[in-house]
This record gives sequence, structure tokens and C-alpha cells, in this order.
Amino acid sequence: MVFESLSEKLQNALGKLKGKGKLSEKDVDLAMREVRLALLEADVNFKVVKDFIKTVKERAIGSEVMESLTPGQQVIKIVNEELTNLMGKSEAKLNFSSTPPTVILMCGLQGAGKTTTTGKLAFNLKKQNKRPLLVACDIYRPAAIKQLEVVGEKVGAPVFTMGDKINPVDIAKAALEHGKKHGNDVIIIDTAGRLHIDEELMIEIKNIHEAVKPNEVLLVLDAMTGQDAVNVADSFNQRLGITGVILTKLDGDARGGAALSIRAVTEKPIKFAAMGEKFDQLEPFHPDRMASRILGMGDVLSLIEKAQANIDAKKAMELEQKIRSQQFSFDDFLDQLDQMKNLGPIDQLLGMIPGMNSKALKGLDVNEKDINRIKAIIQSMTKKEKDNPDIIDSSRRKRIAQGSGTTVQDVNKILKQFKETKKMMKRFTDMEKTMKKKGKFGFPFF
Repeated sequence: MVFESLSEKLQNALGKLKGKGKLSEKDVDLAMREVRLALLEADVNFKVVKDFIKTVKERAIGSEVMESLTPGQQVIKIVNEELTNLMGKSEAKLNFSSTPPTVILMCGLQGAGKTTTTGKLAFNLKKQNKRPLLVACDIYRPAAIKQLEVVGEKVGAPVFTMGDKINPVDIAKAALEHGKKHGNDVIIIDTAGRLHIDEELMIEIKNIHEAVKPNEVLLVLDAMTGQDAVNVADSFNQRLGITGVILTKLDGDARGGAALSIRAVTEKPIKFAAMGEKFDQLEPFHPDRMASRILGMGDVLSLIEKAQANIDAKKAMELEQKIRSQQFSFDDFLDQLDQMKNLGPIDQLLGMIPGMNSKALKGLDVNEKDINRIKAIIQSMTKKEKDNPDIIDSSRRKRIAQGSGTTVQDVNKILKQFKETKKMMKRFTDMEKTMKKKGKFGFPFF
């Protein structure tokens, strides 16, 4: 899950304040010490941490907190607000030109995932009814042009290339003219990366920049490099003047330092975050939503957006009726696994649900092999067992395991997952009822 270690430590530190009717300055100091250590261990820039703790502490020992009936909750609210401010307050959208084409210059070090991210960005833009053109300006890395062509084919975007013997500046200028003639309203230029920042790299990118005058200069950074990513961002920004950052591999074991430091160090926003390897897993970066997820408050809006894009509405309505009438069966469970696969990794979804215990469902992320095993187990159940799993005792479990070619442990695991899924589905409906009472929106699949 995104920032799992940091999230757990921050929640533990702040959780100690929740139940207290009154807070002393000492209580705040102890909590802030733990928060400070958690941020430093997550590789957040030292100065950023120092300023963050100072601001939170000043607000936390103010009268609005100390005189509150729920001082612990007020401190958590302050931390949430300051984390949001640290990451940029609100979503920073792409700057589209009023007279197409919009030119986007991609830059970054080798290995950050720049070419793949270029494809993901094109995929994202196509969903907005844009007509992107990918431009191969990396003439140095072996097979770089071929890789971009393969990426372009997968996302359905044309690729402009002139081979590896032409100067990248001339390629970029020719691509701009080609895009204008062929109705491409966005031109994404994939430039060469290096293993480290060097003068030659910067001169070439600056020359491309001067030739095509891009609307956006997006720096692609590997979130797993932590503090180094911030140093790279600072160097590129000083030399090139970036307009935004795309963080890759944010779904990995990223410590979180880059996401929490870049805005403060460079004063440039994070515009997108890659949450997986698939082309549809490049998401707009919402500082407020990310802060809520880090603090265990969930991210309902992102979950709704994912559901609207991937859930079958008719099946969802049928499922709603079953959940409301407590008729959610193992057959429905299997269908839900298929649909939830389309939403992305299960542990990421769990991070979007307020109060959801992600550890309880950690093993739920499934692949085709897992689904086939689950199908075999479910198909070995009687109709009565599918509709009422509570009747499945030890002898029935042995029979189901033998019939499906699995073990009793496998059957036990599926039964446990089914119960947890029912709890999760009930939480969805409960949240929707609450929202409707408050006059807010309901879930698109309820």
C-alpha cells in the first residue's frame, strides 16, 4: 500500500492523542517527536521536516486545540491540513495551450520510467478525447525508439521518429510541424535520460526547450529513490525550469520522502503519480486525498472515480439489492473479484476506505491462477453452502477441498476472505447511507 510504513507510524503517533480529554504541551511534544522520526525515516528532507513540525506544534498548542472538547482530533486535523499544504494544497492540472498543439517535454534520469510514463500520459489524455503524438528524441539508449513505438502501439497513440542519426532538436521541430498537419492536439516529447545529471544532457534538453517552447516540462522521478529524487528535481528545476513532476513506482515500497519534499524544495507541483505498471494506472495527484490516505482517513472520492470508470452499472445495481437484503453469496463474491481486479490492486483500494483494516485483507489481491482456484472451491460447494457459508463445518470443508483439488487451508482462507468482503461491502452501503442523509452523493455502484 502507498506509504504503508510511514502511514502506520504516523497513525500510531497521533492515535495516542485521540482518547485524551485534555492535552498538555508535553503530550504534543511527545507526539511530534514520533511524527518527526517517522518523517525522517521516510526520507523526507530534513529542513522540510523541521518546518513542518514547527508549524504543526505552533498550531497544536494554540487555544483552538487546548480548549477543544476533542483536542486529539484537532491535532490530527492540523497534521492533515499541513500534510496537504506540504504536497501542494490542491490538484495541479496540465496547462493546455489555447491554440493547439500543447507541447509537453518529458525529462528525467535513465531508469525512472520516462518512456513508459510517456505512454501512460498519452493513455490518460486519450481518455480526455485528446489526440496525442509521441516523439522519439532519445537517440542514445539502445532500443529506446523501438520501446516508444511499442508503448505507442499499446496505448493507441502514433509515434514520430526520424531514427537515431538525426539531432534531437531537429526531430522535435519536425514533430511539431507533423503534429500540426495531422491534427494532433498534444505532442509529448520523450527525451534522453542519463545515469546522472550532466552538462551534455542539460544543454540538449535546453536546446529542445528553446526550439519547441513547451507548455509543460514534466520531470519523471522514481519515488523509491527518496531524498535523491528531491535533489534531482532541484537540479532539473534550476537548470531547466520544470512545470511539474510525475512520480513513478509510488505503489512500491516507497518511503514517501519524495512526495512530501518535492513541492517544498522546488515549489513545483506533483501533477501525476504512477500507482502501478499498467497504462491506466497513472493518476492525477491530489495532495488532500493523499494526506487523508497517509493518516488512515481514506480517499472516498478517488474510489468513486475508479468505480465510475470500471464497474458494470447493471451488475452493481443487482449487487446493491443483494447486499441490502443480506443475500450476498459466494457466486456474487466471485463476480466481485473479477470486477475489483479492474479497479487495481486490492490493498490500494483498502487505503481509500476510511477506517478499513488493510492488514485483514492483505492477501486478497488475486491473479488468474488464484481466481481459478477460488472458482474450483466455490464450484465444489452445494447451492445451500454457497448461499449460507456458516453451515460449512469441518467435514464439509474436507469434502470441498477434495472436490476442488485444494487443501482445507485453502478453503479456510476463502471462507475468511468472503467474510471480510461482506464486511467491506456493508461498509460501502453504510457510508452511502450517511452521505445521503447529509445530502451528499451516493456511490455510483449503489
